[in-house]
Formats: sequence, structure tokens, C-alpha cells
Amino acid sequence: MRSKWNLGSIGLKTATLFGFFFIHIPILIIIMYAFSTDEKTFQFPLPGFTTKWFGVAWERNDIWEAIILSSQVAFISTFIAILLGTLASLAVYRSQFFGKEIISFLVILPIALPGIVTGISLRSAMSLFGIPFSTWTIVIAHATFCIVTVYNNVLARLRRSSHSMVEASMDLGANPWQTFRFVILPNIATALLAGGMLSFALSFDEVIVTTFTAGQQSTVPIWMLTEFIRPRQRPVTNVVAVFVILVTTIPILVAYYLTKEDDGRKK
Repeated sequence: MRSKWNLGSIGLKTATLFGFFFIHIPILIIIMYAFSTDEKTFQFPLPGFTTKWFGVAWERNDIWEAIILSSQVAFISTFIAILLGTLASLAVYRSQFFGKEIISFLVILPIALPGIVTGISLRSAMSLFGIPFSTWTIVIAHATFCIVTVYNNVLARLRRSSHSMVEASMDLGANPWQTFRFVILPNIATALLAGGMLSFALSFDEVIVTTFTAGQQSTVPIWMLTEFIRPRQRPVTNVVAVFVILVTTIPILVAYYLTKEDDGRKK
């Protein structure tokens, strides 16, 4: 019996390691080739080591334009997501009304649907209403799925919080705004921050929905997709990919540790 358990444990650990390497080795390859002297192909071992591609990327105006656009879209989408996601979670948590579960399902539907379905739907709607493609059409598209991350985080935190504190606040004469500001908001603050960081990361590197709603503009992922088919641009594209990895990974790690520490305090 024990030998079977040991074999199962070894098999599980092996599968876990295989999955870990399968996911992360491609990322390491991208980082490695950002320092390669090779301009066209992916030779291994590396023919040489250089940091010149970082200087080349720094001097490219088109890269900076894409970064600025992606940053603007991510910040605005995150702000909208925090505002609407929080309001939606408060409404669903406290209110009892017909179709509550349907409303909750519709809120999370955009992130559950394939990106290409969401992209085509949004593009069709914008074309139907004659909305010209611009930065704001990208923001609207990104906000649809960014709201979900904030909604899920805040709703989960509200369900773990005691409603007795809200009732005590109201009994002591606090109005709804004071109760929200001094009681509810401190309880959901880390969930809001975590949801906002996840929203920013999702928005910054989103490509499928953006392709359908950006028009002639290029965010960082679209720029990378366009440039990667040009052989001589691969080293610079790898450098930008390293930047995207950092920009998207750091907020996710911070969000993870925020929620982890808060869960630890709850226990």
C-alpha cells in the first residue's frame, strides 16, 4: 500500500515539474534571446551576449507610443473596473431581487467568453452605432473584462466579512456614506487593490479583443505581433517582451501577496 502511495506521489511530483517547465521554459527562452547577438534566427547556444538591443528599443519612438497607449488604456480601464466592479459587488452582496444570479452571471460572462467572440461582438456593436475606433473604444473593450476581476475579488471579500459591523455603524448613527468610508472600505481595500492590479495586468497585455477595437492604433501586444514576423526585429521584440513580462508579473505578484496576507490575518 505504501509503495503504491509512493509511486503516486512521485508521479504527481513529476507531472507538476513537467507542467512547471512546460509553462516557464518559453518565457526563459524569450528573456535569453533578448541578450543574443544574433539578429535573425534563434541559434542555440547563443552566438554571443549583448545588451545593445535594449538601447535600440529605448530609441524607438514607435515602441514608446505603444507603451504610452497601453499604459493609458490600462489605467483608465482599471479605474472604470474599480468603480463599476465595486458597485456591482455591493449591489449583488446586499440586495435580494429577482434575477440576482442571472445578473451575477452576466457580469462575469465577458471574461468567460473566448476573446475572439467578445472582440467580434464589440466591433459589430461599435460599427452598428457608428462609433469611430479610438483609444476610448479600446478602453470600453478592456473594461468589460477588467470589471470581472474587481467584482470577484470584492464580492469574495464581502462574503468573508461580518455584516454586524455595518449594522453597528448604522445603529450608532452613521449615514450610508460614513459606513462605507469607515467600515466597508477598510475591509475591502486590499481586495480592491488586488483586483485593480490584476485588471491593469490583464489590460496591458491583452491582444485578441484589442485587435478588433483598436482601429489603426497599436498597443504593445499588437506592436509585438506585427513586428515579430520581421526577422530583423526579433531581438527588439524580445526586449519589449521582457518589459511586458515585468509589467504584468509584478502587479500579479503584489496582488497575490496582498490577498495572501489578508487571508492570514482573517485566520
